[in-house]
Amino acid sequence: MSDITKAMQVLCEEKNLSYESVLEAIEFALAAAYRKDFGNKQQNIKVKFDPETSDMKAWDVKTVVEDIPEETLLAAQEELTKRREKAKEEKRELTDEETEDLPRFNPKTELMISAAKEIDKKAKVGDVLEIPLEIQHEFGRMAAQTAKQVIIQKIREAERGIMFNDFKGQEGQLIMGTIQRAEARKVLVDFGKVTGVLLADQQNPRDHYRPGARMKFLLLSVEMTPRGLEVLLSRSDVGMVREIFKQEIPEINDGVIEIKGVARESGFRSKVSVFTTDKSIDPIGSCIGQKGSRINTIIEELGGEKIDIIQYSEDAKEYIAHALAPAKILGVKLNEAEKIAEVSVVTDQFSLAIGRNGQNVRLAANLTGWRIDVVEEGGKQEVSSDKVEPEASEEAAVEEVKEEEKAVE
Repeated sequence: MSDITKAMQVLCEEKNLSYESVLEAIEFALAAAYRKDFGNKQQNIKVKFDPETSDMKAWDVKTVVEDIPEETLLAAQEELTKRREKAKEEKRELTDEETEDLPRFNPKTELMISAAKEIDKKAKVGDVLEIPLEIQHEFGRMAAQTAKQVIIQKIREAERGIMFNDFKGQEGQLIMGTIQRAEARKVLVDFGKVTGVLLADQQNPRDHYRPGARMKFLLLSVEMTPRGLEVLLSRSDVGMVREIFKQEIPEINDGVIEIKGVARESGFRSKVSVFTTDKSIDPIGSCIGQKGSRINTIIEELGGEKIDIIQYSEDAKEYIAHALAPAKILGVKLNEAEKIAEVSVVTDQFSLAIGRNGQNVRLAANLTGWRIDVVEEGGKQEVSSDKVEPEASEEAAVEEVKEEEKAVE
């Protein structure tokens, strides 16, 4: 085994890269070095390198195309310039569709058929010719420096590609990260070689993002941008609640209990409807756990956010009644055509059914997919779920919890 091969293997182990990706980076770098010392801008250089012998071969790779007269290309270039100027006057970019009728020829990657025949008499349109290039002597200092820079760049790109694939496969899942720092409109989260971003609209108002603290985050999206890997996180998305329930409740993770729906107002309250076909299992009891152990862990993970666990039912009336818990319902009338549910309650349950600033009825409507009109017995008061707006403050959430606990007592 040559020293070059050994060095490549060490690099692969350190960077967690494949041998092929490192060899590809070296060949790309050697092509750049060749172009610097021996080549020209009109060459599409391909290099084959043997790490064992240090032998190197180079080719100019061209695709054979039809002959296009020089005057036709000049006329096409003039027409392209006119169209670009017109688009510029209209303050817009020229589209590909507007130029697809113009003849094109790229001398770097293409070779006209007449010139191709001089190299290979059997050449035909569509063929890819690999024209051997002579390597006259060793590379100069500038070419070697170019190769070094290209290798570093390609290795970084390969690392980013591996990290991208790794994180992309975790979209929609919970991942553990360390708070790096909190800025005015975002929180930066450290995942080792990658930094995630928690934007202001994805933060839980109950959370305290202290540098060095480890927290769970929902991985919203992963994109490769010109600036590198962009990892967007959330602590407020409904998926956060779903994934925490999966982690903390084995029956849900195993599929024995199914989460039918989640409605959430982050930092305030969530309603989660659950269902099972196994009659030997109490889905609500399983989610709560012995002495509340499971649900308390979930609440703690969400910063103290209140969780209502609802028994799902195929019967819309029953489901809506469950969704309005902890309020007790007298009856439910359904308008199937407009999907409106009129729910009647006794006087002392009216405010509980509505919730602070309408939160309870609003979440129940989101959970069930029905507009819910809560009517006090006797028709004295009526509140509709689509007429109440959320209040975004942690103090409001805390006060709501206290009032509901007092009402239930």
